[in-house]
Formats: sequence, structure tokens, C-alpha cells
Amino acid sequence: MKWNRFASIPVCGVLMVMGVVYYITIFIFIEDWVGLATSAGTLNAVIFTFMAALSLFSFAVSVLTDPGYVPSSSAPDVEAASVLDPETQKDSSQLRQCEKCARYKPPRAHHCRVCRVCVLRMDHHCLWINNCVGYWNYKAFIVLVFYATAASIYSTVVMMISSIHKDWDFAEVLPFKIFYILSGAMMAGLSITLGTLLGWHIYLITRNMTTIEYHEGTRAAWLAKKSGQIYRHPFNITVYANISSVLGPNMLKWFCPTAVSHLKDGTSFPTSHQS
Repeated sequence: MKWNRFASIPVCGVLMVMGVVYYITIFIFIEDWVGLATSAGTLNAVIFTFMAALSLFSFAVSVLTDPGYVPSSSAPDVEAASVLDPETQKDSSQLRQCEKCARYKPPRAHHCRVCRVCVLRMDHHCLWINNCVGYWNYKAFIVLVFYATAASIYSTVVMMISSIHKDWDFAEVLPFKIFYILSGAMMAGLSITLGTLLGWHIYLITRNMTTIEYHEGTRAAWLAKKSGQIYRHPFNITVYANISSVLGPNMLKWFCPTAVSHLKDGTSFPTSHQS
């Protein structure tokens, strides 16, 4: 874990947005809607605070957890040598050496240009967490996006209900209208963005793919089609097995970002050929 990852403008920006959304939702939208002193206001404030806390915790885990780096003692797996590389469709044993790191690169590992190191099961380098999203923090990242999406939608709905029930018959109505319009646009945009990101990664999880592997697979499928063949992602087993490989076999722990006891070393993965 590296606390200095928080010393980043994008990370601080995310924390600031979280704080602003929390403040306006609790102390403006809910207060204007039912009032924080009422039982309904207290209940909504507690629910949103819980969602915000889960989002903040998942964000911290995503930032502080190392994604998983290729160990210097890592050596090729003879059985894995039969797995075809999704981009070139050549024997992967020919492509196991990272030219930049000058060491063995396990299946699904990629070199990050920002971190300057090979990351296990790398998905992408995320500017907003100042960290790579890889083998050990991918679950935390997915859970973060889920909680953040849920909280954004909740805040948007509360804002809409509050604006409907609000009494606009007073002298200084224009500034409040502008504030509500800007807040609504921000929350709607945030909800759509996070919801789209969540949907994208649900798609990837159900097919046991990373963002990098998706783009490699697209090219591999095109090459296979040109030669009259059919490409199939080698790590796509079954939907449940794919989900369990990321979130874990226990469904009760799927939404806990730190429940990663099911993960192994990240240097080998079951394939559809083996199953």
C-alpha cells in the first residue's frame, strides 16, 4: 500500500466531488425535501451516508492496493505454453519476455507505461485512482464503480423529488433554480458515466476479459475471420466461473472490496481448452 498515491490532483478531485455530492444531497436536497429532523429525512440521510461510506472505502482500497506485479522469480508454466496469444494467434511461449522489463511475462500480464512495470492481469491504468487496475485490485475497482453508481442515482432521484416538492414562490427563486439545474446536470452526467462504466465491466467480467484483452480479441477475431476460422477468448469458461474468478465463490462477499482470499498468484489461469 502506498499512501503517496493520494498526492495526485485527479485523486483529490475525486475526493472533492464525493464531498460536494454528499453535502448537497444531505444538507440541501434531503433537507429541502422532507427535512433532516423528520424520520424520513433521517432514514434517507443514513442510507446515503452508508452508500457514500462504502464508496469512499472502496475508493481507498482501489488506490492503496498494489495491482500485482510480476515477481522477479516468475518462470514460464509449461502447460500455459499451449495457450494462444489473442492478438497474434502465435504460441505464447514466443511472447513471454517483456522487452522493457527484460523478464518473463505471465499470461494476461501487460507492461504499464505509466508504472513502468509489468502488471498481472492488467485491465488499464486509471488516472482517477492514480494506480493500475490489475489482478489484486480489480475487484475493489468494480465494487467502487458499483457503489458510486448506486449513490449517484440515489442522489439524482432525491434531487428530482426535492425540486418537485420545493416551494419556488419567493423573491430569490432564480439563483436556486440555477443551482438545481446545474446540480441536476452534474448528477445526471455522473450517473450516466458511472452506469456506462459499470455496464462495460459487467460485460467484461461475464466473459472473463480485461479491457486490453477485449481490444486484442477484436483484432484476433478479425484476423481469424479473414482466414476462415472462429476466434474464442481462451479464458472464457462459463458465466458463473468467470464472475467467481473476479468476485469470489461466496456471493455474500461479492460486494466486499477486501474479500480477495480466492485469488492466487495471478501468474496462471484456467482456460476453455482445459475445461
